[in-house]
Amino acid sequence: MDIKDNRIDAGKAFDWGKTSEFYAKYRDIYPDEFYQKIADRGLCVKGQKVLDLGTGTGVLPRNMYKYGAEWVGTDISPEQIGQAKRLAAESDMDIDFRTVSAEKIDFPSESFDVLTACQCFWYFDHEKVAPEFHRILKKNGKLVILYMAWLPFEDEIAGRSEELVLKYSPNWSGARNTRRPNWVPDVMYDYFEMEEHEEYDLMVPFTRESWHGRMIACRGVGASLSPEELAKWDKEHRELLKDCPEEFNVLHFAAITVLKKKDL
Repeated sequence: MDIKDNRIDAGKAFDWGKTSEFYAKYRDIYPDEFYQKIADRGLCVKGQKVLDLGTGTGVLPRNMYKYGAEWVGTDISPEQIGQAKRLAAESDMDIDFRTVSAEKIDFPSESFDVLTACQCFWYFDHEKVAPEFHRILKKNGKLVILYMAWLPFEDEIAGRSEELVLKYSPNWSGARNTRRPNWVPDVMYDYFEMEEHEEYDLMVPFTRESWHGRMIACRGVGASLSPEELAKWDKEHRELLKDCPEEFNVLHFAAITVLKKKDL
């Protein structure tokens, strides 16, 4: 399903379904510290019911399943949800995955203790979702916004790979990241208050093959390039990686923002 949003990539269409298999195989890359930062705040743990918005292949609920929360995951892409169901079943995890956009969720009021949005918050229509997120959260419920990105100006491999993406997708708005707080649009503060925010660095391990796959599984490559463009990009990126060690780390930063439901 093609998605077009003038806020993203200058309106260039993308479809996560085109790269779901790569996403499932190569984007489950968050280090343990990423998940522990969430659990240490008493979030997504036993006794809580959690909705993961924009769940993709279910990376967050699958990796945090061990902390004991009851999870629901939603995503606009049926292919992504298909991969999420498959991966959860292979690990014998009881997670309720549903194909639905964040703007069309329709759960009963006060259904969840926590909502999570990992690598996806900017896609939402915030005017629509803000009151709905408030409605479906329990009293004192939390909305957790999560993000992780490589640092192309500090990490040579990431920088060179990113420049190749920009060669084929010059309007890709996922590029040129620096350390920054998560963006929270003003409308969210009508319904939520800022509880805390943290940014921190992470070294993420890759092989040449896993980094290549991770780069394909991004919006500027596998989700938006034509088959002909993707074949050319693939060849050039593999050539680029010949200069890299077989195994290496890529410098990333991560950010966690916790918003608390207001008592309106």
